[in-house]
Amino acid sequence: MENMTGCQLPNIPNLAVGLAQVEAQPLFIRLKRSLAGPWNYYVKRWIKQVYRIYTHRTRQSALDRQSGQSAETVKPDQTERLTAGDRVRVRSWEEIQALLDPFKETRGCAFLEDMREYCGTQQRVLKSMERFLDERDYKVKKVNGVILLENVICNGTPAFGKCDRSCFLFWREEWLEKIPG
Repeated sequence: MENMTGCQLPNIPNLAVGLAQVEAQPLFIRLKRSLAGPWNYYVKRWIKQVYRIYTHRTRQSALDRQSGQSAETVKPDQTERLTAGDRVRVRSWEEIQALLDPFKETRGCAFLEDMREYCGTQQRVLKSMERFLDERDYKVKKVNGVILLENVICNGTPAFGKCDRSCFLFWREEWLEKIPG
C-alpha cells in the first residue's frame, strides 16, 4: 500500500495509537459490546433471512389469493428521485415507523434511535448515494434510494458511546418528502 492515493480507510488500523479510555460501564453494556459482533454478523443475519423468506411466501400467497397476480408483477409506487440541493421534510416518527420491519429497517437500511430527533424537520439533500465502502469487509457496494442530508451526522452509539468521526447517517428516500419549490 505504498504511495497509495485515494481513500485512507485501509490505513485506519495503522492510524490508531491505542484504545480510547472510557468510564467504567455497567455489566449489561459491557456484555452488549462483547456480543455485538457475533450477534450482528451471524445471528441477526440468519434471523433476517428466515424472516424475509417467511414474509415473502406469506405475501406471495396472499397476493395470489386476492388478485391472481404474483408479487413480481406488482410494481411499487415510483417517486421522484431526490438530488443534491433538494429541500426535504423528514417524515414523522409514526410515518417512518409504519415503513420499518421488526428489525427497524426499510429495505436493509436501519433507522437508528438518534435519527428520531430529525423527524418532522426540514433538511437539505447533500447527495443521493450510488455506492459506499463497507468498512466491515472493505468492499465497495452499490445502493439505490439512500440519501445523505447536509449536517446530519452520527455522534456515536448507545452501546459504544461518543465517536468523533462524524459519519453521515443513511436515509431511505421513503423516509423523506420533497418540499416543492
